[in-house]
Amino acid sequence: MDPPAGGSTDRRGAVSGASAGAASSGLRRYGLNFSASSLLQAPLAALLEYSGVVPSGPPSQTVHQAVPSSSSEADGLLSAAAAGNGEVSIRIQGGPNDSDAAGAASTGASPGDSIEATAATDVDPASAAGRGAGADAEAGGGGSGGATGNGAGDRAYQRYDVHHVARWIEQILPFSLLLLVVFIRQHLQGFFVTIWIAAVMFKSNDILKKQTALKSERKAAALVGITLIFMIHVFGVYWWYRNDYLLRPLFMLPPKDIPPFWHAIFIIMVNDTMVRQAAMAAKCILLMYYKNSRGRNYRRQGQMLTLVEYLLLLYRALLPTPVWYRFFLNKEYGSLFSSLTTGLYLTFKLTSVVEKVQSFLSAVKALSRKDVHYGSYATAEQAIAAGDMCAICQEKMHVPVLLRCKHIFCEDCVSEWFERERTCPLCRALVKPADIRSFGDGSTSLFFQLF
Repeated sequence: MDPPAGGSTDRRGAVSGASAGAASSGLRRYGLNFSASSLLQAPLAALLEYSGVVPSGPPSQTVHQAVPSSSSEADGLLSAAAAGNGEVSIRIQGGPNDSDAAGAASTGASPGDSIEATAATDVDPASAAGRGAGADAEAGGGGSGGATGNGAGDRAYQRYDVHHVARWIEQILPFSLLLLVVFIRQHLQGFFVTIWIAAVMFKSNDILKKQTALKSERKAAALVGITLIFMIHVFGVYWWYRNDYLLRPLFMLPPKDIPPFWHAIFIIMVNDTMVRQAAMAAKCILLMYYKNSRGRNYRRQGQMLTLVEYLLLLYRALLPTPVWYRFFLNKEYGSLFSSLTTGLYLTFKLTSVVEKVQSFLSAVKALSRKDVHYGSYATAEQAIAAGDMCAICQEKMHVPVLLRCKHIFCEDCVSEWFERERTCPLCRALVKPADIRSFGDGSTSLFFQLF
């Protein structure tokens, strides 16, 4: 006897459905509620579904039948619900204690015969949301039900829009990456040089902070070697680009020719990084001078490092000015337009330079101040009355300082504490006034001053 005509097709569909279900269940095992094919075809949309921004699966289609008169009708109901090759869930309502039984009885149906079958099908989210909203409004039988349905529909439409935006980004992303690769290839040398000098600067900052934290344990030979390496790196970069107009902006002179935009960015970034590298070498020299710093010398070391950093910030704020002045003062765009853009840039620059000047003057005032501005030096009687034991280092007090909250600590211990905090180490009372940021730990500002 020949098999039915649709038998092989049904078997192939069952096998493909089983394999897809196995792959989906394998991803769900690791907490990923999307299939591997959707991740490969639309990665951004799959991630949005995983994060919950858009629904994690196709909407469900619900088929209600209050009273199936026979088993053949029930089978037909389940077959219609499972037509989308998805998962089918069945909920049978009824029983003597079921609250829905009363409603079923009032409509003339048997309380034990209400069946609800739900199957996942490939339905457009927007249309499904619209149908769901209409169904909710119809079931509500009034204004409240319609309002609920409209709110759910609006949320569904918003998620649908997010889904379309994600698909649009996925379409333009390959072309954008291709343009980025071409741009990197056109500026290959400058790209890698920028990455190199930035990586060296970040590593140099970490080295300098570690040497500052060593205090009296740091070695002069190591500081000398670090200083030489920093300076060799700076001179090497300027020697390599000796014909690229890098030196003129260092002396506040504009380039001879109008630089292109990306060339101007490159000049500013290289000069900004190399100036910070040279300032790190100067800080190493200060650390050699204050190698055996304790008490007042340690506080003076932090003040000197802070002063050098604020002087560097002031110079770095002025460093891009000649480059952008030459860039904006381009007569090819007309005298009026070039004069207007140049004047606006110099006005914006003046406001930032004034702020840097104020910070530098505050650092100079802090250096010239002889006493500690968060307390006073304690007498021997006050130190003995407090136990003559520093609560920070747990040793005998060396140059004790009496804070405004009446607690006493070693000057070098409390000076290091106030490099990071403004409150007392014991009672947490506000002791140090809000002044300029301290760079006494040897750190250097890492943001790029491009404008």
